[in-house]
Amino acid sequence: MATNPPSGISEDISSEIDAKLKLSSSLVVCFGEMLIDFVPTVNGVSLAEAPAFKKAPGGAPANVAVGIARLGGSSAFIGKVGKDEFGFMLANILKENNVDNSGMRFDDGARTALAFVTLRADGEREFLFYRNPSADMLLKESELDVNLIEKAAVFHYGSISLIEEPCRSAHLAALKIAKKSGTFLSYDPNLRVALWPSEEHARQGIMSIWGHADLIKVSEDEIAFLTKGEDPYDDGVVLKLFHPNLKLLIVTEGSEGCRYYTKSFKGKVAGLNVEAIDATGAGDAFVGGLLSNLASDLTLYQDEKRLRQVLLFANACGAVTVTQRGAIPALPTRDTALQLIQQSSA
Repeated sequence: MATNPPSGISEDISSEIDAKLKLSSSLVVCFGEMLIDFVPTVNGVSLAEAPAFKKAPGGAPANVAVGIARLGGSSAFIGKVGKDEFGFMLANILKENNVDNSGMRFDDGARTALAFVTLRADGEREFLFYRNPSADMLLKESELDVNLIEKAAVFHYGSISLIEEPCRSAHLAALKIAKKSGTFLSYDPNLRVALWPSEEHARQGIMSIWGHADLIKVSEDEIAFLTKGEDPYDDGVVLKLFHPNLKLLIVTEGSEGCRYYTKSFKGKVAGLNVEAIDATGAGDAFVGGLLSNLASDLTLYQDEKRLRQVLLFANACGAVTVTQRGAIPALPTRDTALQLIQQSSA
């Protein structure tokens, strides 16, 4: 496996990226939860100390779907919300952002999930979830839009939908349909320990579908969690998570950028400097930037130069997102991401 040394942005390459990154007309179907994030109106406080909250649509798979559409790609969302004002609002937000919401379902009995999210003064995010149960947990296999899944070039999912039945069985059924259809499988575990019965349940649940994915995106914290405290910056540790059928493993490092691993090469693409206000949705914006290009060229992971260009673009998508509050409201357009690359390379 060849190693490409870490690189910064030392030259103006945004024009080259703009020329070579193809926008996808191929469909990316995102499966999982959609909810309402409540984000404090000020930074650096605990949830209890927050004077007020700003309401914002969220949920990692839905964030990715909107991110792809906002970049000009084709995306759809499959999941369940409550038959309530928040659920209707979320469905409308997807429609307004050109995301196919025909795979959404509405539950008569359960409410749309809520999450309170803050960035404390020590830099750690704090979560408080209201889902006991929420509608996203109650999606049934019989409610899946099979035709939509079969049409996908890429099927993207997380692990939160594996926590409870009946959604777990619906997730596994959707994964089976996508795999049978020859769809490229993209997995972002999106670890939320507080939602699982225990840390060990979380590890087992996340790893239970690990071997199916063609692409896995994890953070450094998730590597440390999955390996029970091993060093996430050690390539040897990371490669323990590289299963035999995996095509591309991405490790995100926040403002520092990302590392990439394939069977043939590995390397790092540096991040872009911005003034961070709220990190919510940054990883989802990164995934959206990556999948919006992967969907039109499912072999791009074989070309290291092209992969690095796409990952720089994905880093820019994540960087733009942290400059505003909330996830979906902060997701960038293609021009905004490219402009940041231009400014950083000037």
